[in-house]
Amino acid sequence: MQRIITLFRRIRPVWLRWAIAGLSCIGLLSGLFVLSIYLGMWGKLPSYAELRNTEQPRASEVYTSDSVLIGKYYLYDRQVVSGEEIPAFVLQALVAIEDERYYKHSGIDYPSLFRVFFKTILLQDAGSGGGSTLSQQLAKNLYPRSGKGRMGIVVDKLKEMFTARRLERLYDKDTLLVKYLNTVSFGDNSFGIESASRKFYSKSASDLQIEEAATLIGMLKATYSYNPRVFPERSLERRNLVLQSMKRNGFLAEREADSLKQLPLEIQYNSLTHDTGPAAYFREAVRKQSQKILEAQKETDKGNNLYTSGLKIYTTLDSRMQDLAEVQMRQHLKSLQAEVERAYGRKAPWLADKKFINRLLRNSTAWGKLKAAGLSEGQIRDSLLQEKPLRLKSWEGYIEKKGSTLDSLLHYAKFLNTGVLAMEAKSGAVKVWVGGIDFENYKFDHISQSRRQTGSTFKPLVYLTALQQGVDPCSYFSAREVRYENLEDWTPSNSGDSDETYLNYSMQYALKNSVNTVAVKILEKTGIPPVIELTRKLGITADLPELPSLALGTGAIGIPELAAAYSSLLNSGKPSKPFMIREIHDVDDQVIYQHKPEASVESAYSEQSRKILLELLKSVVDSGTASRLRSRYGIRGELAGKTGTTQNNKDAWFVALSPKLVHISWVGFDQHEIGFPNTAIGQGANAALPLFANWYKALGSHKELASWTGGSFGPVPEEISKMLDCPGIKRDGFFKRLFSNPDKTKKRKFRSKS
Repeated sequence: MQRIITLFRRIRPVWLRWAIAGLSCIGLLSGLFVLSIYLGMWGKLPSYAELRNTEQPRASEVYTSDSVLIGKYYLYDRQVVSGEEIPAFVLQALVAIEDERYYKHSGIDYPSLFRVFFKTILLQDAGSGGGSTLSQQLAKNLYPRSGKGRMGIVVDKLKEMFTARRLERLYDKDTLLVKYLNTVSFGDNSFGIESASRKFYSKSASDLQIEEAATLIGMLKATYSYNPRVFPERSLERRNLVLQSMKRNGFLAEREADSLKQLPLEIQYNSLTHDTGPAAYFREAVRKQSQKILEAQKETDKGNNLYTSGLKIYTTLDSRMQDLAEVQMRQHLKSLQAEVERAYGRKAPWLADKKFINRLLRNSTAWGKLKAAGLSEGQIRDSLLQEKPLRLKSWEGYIEKKGSTLDSLLHYAKFLNTGVLAMEAKSGAVKVWVGGIDFENYKFDHISQSRRQTGSTFKPLVYLTALQQGVDPCSYFSAREVRYENLEDWTPSNSGDSDETYLNYSMQYALKNSVNTVAVKILEKTGIPPVIELTRKLGITADLPELPSLALGTGAIGIPELAAAYSSLLNSGKPSKPFMIREIHDVDDQVIYQHKPEASVESAYSEQSRKILLELLKSVVDSGTASRLRSRYGIRGELAGKTGTTQNNKDAWFVALSPKLVHISWVGFDQHEIGFPNTAIGQGANAALPLFANWYKALGSHKELASWTGGSFGPVPEEISKMLDCPGIKRDGFFKRLFSNPDKTKKRKFRSKS
């Protein structure tokens, strides 16, 4: 040490001595600074054990029964894939454009560091490039920077270097590239090559073409500036630069690279956002149910999180059936909407009903917010009536116009909405779920959240109760109107203008023609409590009115419950509860949830009653209110069904049964004050039935789905055929007609069995 001091004192001139001393101090301090970072004094470095387990938040994926990815739940849209699933040219493109000496360094590229020091720092050349290796960038992806200011950046850079060296000691070069590609952001909230590939090209990374891979890798320099969706020209230029780099580094032959550069830039964008994409209502229902499942397993599982654990949720939905249903829904509702608006004309409630318009305004979220802010009623109205630019959804797309908040409310209030559910009859597996016309603008799900009056679709349950009590299906009931004195003179009536004063209908005729007066009289015969008791056995939990109007479907029931009840007709009298999720797998592909059918229950009614009612519902399709399935739509094969229309044409229903499927469709307005303009438009056969008819025809024409439309309900026993072999109509005898006044409505009390 003394010798060093002596040599130092001999240095001449003095300024050189002090320069050397200064540089030595700087070197010493720098070394101590670097050492302090290594020792964790500026934040702990990740250990080798931590780097062996570098799992990052992953998106949970939702798959259909035919293995189609239809949605994700995530904080970060990331799907992790193995090296075998990433083509070699993806890795080559990455190395060629981002880190040419990747295979020559051990995590730190010292020549690049010197270039950055001299060109970028000393010469202020911003285009000279960065000095971070892919290993360092991986370290940054795994452990995002937290420092602030220049000192913080320096600390983070050095920590990334140390982490990169440790990563290089733990993993081989290609494994690190795969890890990098699984963690890096590609823009549009997609993380990892798999998510980016599915988003920008609607395919898995394993199916990428070279030019597509070059486009994605080119985005990494600036994920927004080189986004092919936003800036296609810049992206094309960057893609070709990647291809040129691949050629320069020997990954592509000159001819192949030149040929690829001539290809146009094409993407097939498929953003699986919460609001858009296939089966949006279904995905939201699955999300809610998955959350409940995970919550119930909280104490026994590994702490799985729907948004970060990379779960795989396998559902019952058939993507092809769903696509057909959504296409047919849009076509039918668009046409029906135009028909409704033409029929209403200027008398439409959203144009002429001042009470309705005022209620809509006062019940709006916007009104509530302004009221909570302390504004007076006059100030609120002035604000909500002030014009501004609007972007309104229509069946043709979005409309740009000027208008007020009230104009927007009225625009969306006029739209018809729908709920369509199709499920496998035997198991209850949901195959189609259309909860509304547009999830982006109408979040309310008419399958999982709605209960509406069911109209005549409830009548079969009344008839079924009667059959269970031994009522002969060839029993006749008077079609004549009755004014019930003990029900405030309530007088149920039938549609149509024919005189039914002296007519008596068999059960089959009355059901297939949806005769209201007979349904009430059958309910009177069975009693109200037995009907409600039967509905409970069939899975209907809704509160039903213990009133005679129950026979006409005034009870509000959800679509899944109605589907379960009708499924019993195809399942030996046992209801099949609709279900959506078959299995949930964790990130290690271990099953953490599996749907288990509910314990077998006893049949809710006899086999004879089941077969009789099924025959009655088949006659509804063959020659009753649903006969347009045969006449207009030309559908053949065995079908059963029931139409339904509620009071004042508020709700249109159709229930369809095929040998393999139960299909329920509802159409109506979300605003309960609004109904269809007339029965011709609003009846179930016109408003709801086409949703099944067009979809079922499309199934039959689909090569892979046609088998769902075949099959048979089974042979009809001879004794059942004999029981139904009777005229549909009988007229009253001569003397009864003689002593009856056709112009006077019959009055009596409603006497229901208790």
